[in-house]
Amino acid sequence: MPTKEKPVIKNTLRQDKPENSKKKSKKSTSGKAGFWGFFKDEKLHVSVGVFLILFSAFTLISCTSYLINYFSWVSDSSVANVTLYDLLFDTSLDVQNWGGRLGAALSWQIIKQGFGIGTFFIVIFMIVAGIRLTFGRTLFSLWRTLRLCVILLVWISLTMGFFFHNNEYSVLAGVFGVFGYQWLEGFMGQIGTGMLLFFILIMLFVFTVNLSLKSLVPKKKAKPLPDNDGENRWFRPGSKNTIKEDKYNTTEYAVGDADEVWNFKTSTPAEDGELTPKGEKSISSTFSGSNPTHEVEFTIEQPMATALIEENGNNGITHYTIDTPYDPTLDLASYVFPTTDLLDDFSDHGIKVNREELEENKNRIVQTLGNYGIKIEKIKATIGPAVTLYEIIPAPGVRIARIKNLEDDIALSLSAIGIRIIAPIPGKGTIGIEVPNQNPEIVSMKSIFTSDKFQFSKYELPFGMGKTISNESYVADLTRMPHILMAGATGQGKSVGLNAIITSLLYKKHPSQVKFVMIDPKKVELTLYSKIERHFLAKLPDSDEAIITETRKVIRTLNSLNIEMDSRYDLMKDAQVRNIKEYNNKFIARLLNPNSGHRYLPYLIVVIDEFADLIMTAGKEIEVPLTRLAQLSRAIGIHLVIATQRPSVNIITGSIKANFPARFAFRVISKIDSRTILDSSGAEQLIGRGDMLLSTGSDIMRLQCAFIDTHEIERITDFIGSQRGYPDAFYLPEYNDDEGDAGEMFDPTERDELFEDAARMIVAHQQGSTSLLQRKLKLGYNRAGRIIDQLEQAGIVGPFEGSKAREVRIANEFALEQFLKDLHLK
Repeated sequence: MPTKEKPVIKNTLRQDKPENSKKKSKKSTSGKAGFWGFFKDEKLHVSVGVFLILFSAFTLISCTSYLINYFSWVSDSSVANVTLYDLLFDTSLDVQNWGGRLGAALSWQIIKQGFGIGTFFIVIFMIVAGIRLTFGRTLFSLWRTLRLCVILLVWISLTMGFFFHNNEYSVLAGVFGVFGYQWLEGFMGQIGTGMLLFFILIMLFVFTVNLSLKSLVPKKKAKPLPDNDGENRWFRPGSKNTIKEDKYNTTEYAVGDADEVWNFKTSTPAEDGELTPKGEKSISSTFSGSNPTHEVEFTIEQPMATALIEENGNNGITHYTIDTPYDPTLDLASYVFPTTDLLDDFSDHGIKVNREELEENKNRIVQTLGNYGIKIEKIKATIGPAVTLYEIIPAPGVRIARIKNLEDDIALSLSAIGIRIIAPIPGKGTIGIEVPNQNPEIVSMKSIFTSDKFQFSKYELPFGMGKTISNESYVADLTRMPHILMAGATGQGKSVGLNAIITSLLYKKHPSQVKFVMIDPKKVELTLYSKIERHFLAKLPDSDEAIITETRKVIRTLNSLNIEMDSRYDLMKDAQVRNIKEYNNKFIARLLNPNSGHRYLPYLIVVIDEFADLIMTAGKEIEVPLTRLAQLSRAIGIHLVIATQRPSVNIITGSIKANFPARFAFRVISKIDSRTILDSSGAEQLIGRGDMLLSTGSDIMRLQCAFIDTHEIERITDFIGSQRGYPDAFYLPEYNDDEGDAGEMFDPTERDELFEDAARMIVAHQQGSTSLLQRKLKLGYNRAGRIIDQLEQAGIVGPFEGSKAREVRIANEFALEQFLKDLHLK
């Protein structure tokens, strides 16, 4: 009876940084990083790409010249058997090739002594590879082009040998084609060889252009699919439009009590975008003695978003009537959605999570629990991009609290940070222990955007955030959240999370369907999106820049959004609908009259970075309009995405938390910060670099945030910004800040009643700042700013100097009193 062999794990993860490896010395690690870093250098890629393009052009010219000379009875055989030295320095060699001695020798070797005219497919592949390296653009799939060129190279050479093996045209077959045909003829005869070559030709058409005999049979005209409110759909007409997801990436252990005999099962997820003929993801598993999985390449082409107009014999001229549905995308009908080629792919930078690492962690968990008399029946390990989840089933009678209290002991035995125990896992009868991988994977934004969940999403506002602990792409709908609060310590991934949400919507939505209101007090995080102002951004009518950085403009913008919200509710009341989706559907169906003020309403996404800075600067003037938006704006299509690095109770207040049920927590410093964000602990145990917890109410999910770099965002914004856009950004309603205008145009003789108190406060502290007056005198931002302007006009403080406090020009209170007397204020 044959014995069962243990399976071999081949789960490959992408390496984040070489310094994560603890088993290598610093010297060897840095040396390896420098060695591989040389091959990742963009300058090297451009140099190799330019060389391939020029060398392929030289080869094409030389081979063409060789064939022309050959059939013109001009021979360059003098370079046939020369040495390299003679080829370089022997000027007596007479050649007629356009490429000189090198071109003659090269073309003689690869055509006459090689593959004949099939050699030109080598040139084609070099051109495709050169363009990919030089310009970062993919004309065709690189590996698919390589496979196709190799097959055509061999087939053309053998076919030419079949027809011209015994005459002067044998040069078209080359030595490979002639001898290859002779071997095939001896093996299967001339008729069999011809049938084999014909079979290969048919297979080429089947796998490259999807040739099918069924296409010869006329089909019934398929009904067009709905475009889901302009959403980019990639289905073929007549298809079932179903995609089944593979949800398995697990390893199971059956743990024995005495001998610790255990079984091992593993399966790895299919790569995103790889589909079987049935539309299911392919699952590739490696076991000793098992049959290999058959892989079939299935290509889905993205159709251009065009209006479905029936042909009525009107010579291609489209006539629109009152019955034709309104299309909001017609103003930018030529708009092209960004492609995934603009994003980086980290799939080639992976490393392996070996069996030893999983077995070692399993043994340490079992040993640690056994030391405290806790027996377990089964362990199931789920391998994620950065963390492995070990689900354990304890023996009957074991209290969950005992395992929960051993969190620090398990972390000590595993010598790892970020150990997190979930006791119990919601919806399961197991206890989860999350252990960070030794070499976490970089989850690329490209892998999320090419996944089936994102491409075939039917959500109104879909966004991809990263991958779950089971290696599935996480895609959610912003309209169902409906607002997002992000928090975490500095450098843990908040800005990358904001970019992931923004770029997701840029990839899925037309400029007419969504607009962004971007608020960036730091002035450097969101400025990259200024290039798409005329496509996707919204601003106040009197604002010069769409990216809002000044606190006063933030207050005006939030109040303007409140006016827009009230206006939209009035429109919905008149239209007798309850939400923006129903309203837009009515407007598209031309059931609402534009002359009555009705219009197509795009979604408005308010993105705020560094929310804590705004609260500290303006306080209630920011919180009040923002809270009102959070409470009421869901139904009319205004959604908030807020990020802060200071998750304290005075920043994230109760009114803010109550209206932000969806919270993304990156790594924080203390349990108090974690409880402020999530109402539970756990965020302080994350490992950083995009490791995050998502709370949507009672359930908490661990994700690895997808990474998108600055240069990727630049490519996307350049791609969108280079296209024709609207004349200007989307204008928000005007908001008249009477108090702010009065502060800017005050009369020097009419000073605030707190002018004297403010002057004494400024001189006593020798600090001329608006925030000081706000805190000490309990004033709003506008009034405090007006008093500072009056103090400047009177000469008590100096002019505005950016982030610095204003200069106080009066040294002490005695000098101030004398100064006030001179102003006739006493």
